[in-house]
Amino acid sequence: MERKRIHARVHGRVQRVAFREYTRREAMRLGLSGWVRNLPDGTVEVQCEGAADNVDLLLAWLSIGSPLSRVTHVEYNETLLQGKTDDPFVIWYAS
Repeated sequence: MERKRIHARVHGRVQRVAFREYTRREAMRLGLSGWVRNLPDGTVEVQCEGAADNVDLLLAWLSIGSPLSRVTHVEYNETLLQGKTDDPFVIWYAS
């Protein structure tokens, strides 16, 4: 099974609309590890790793988003695999 790791940034109305929680749920459903967090500029940052097909499914989901979100575009790139596939997918909160 081919594996993939991506780092993405989601633009649009993606904060204060439960986007991170919905992203976490979708990533967990797909068996991915990684994290999601809000950035000060109003975007949401996502990093995930897992089966390549499932990472692609999450990328497709990110372009649609949660029910109240309005995604304008998603930029992403593939990064080096880290092999942390047993780690859960989590929400990072600002400290």
